[in-house]
Amino acid sequence: MVNPYIDMGKQPKGDNFESTLEELEGIVTKLEAGDLPLEQSLELFERGVQLSRQCQKRLDEAERKVEILVKGEDGKATPLPFEEPEEL
Repeated sequence: MVNPYIDMGKQPKGDNFESTLEELEGIVTKLEAGDLPLEQSLELFERGVQLSRQCQKRLDEAERKVEILVKGEDGKATPLPFEEPEEL
């Protein structure tokens, strides 16, 4: 039976962090409404966990890339303050 609320095998549209997060937010909204049957809520929750893990993986990868970019000549990562770009 096809569940109209969720497609467990589907990849988020665009398959990027933003679209994954958008789908996750939609699931949270549906679950918070509390008007779904238990079985559909469980399926949505499972999909939400998958999406959450995908988001966390992408964030971890981005953090590693940033650490590589800010390592000093000695190979140690040096925390640098984030500076907002100046507005023109």
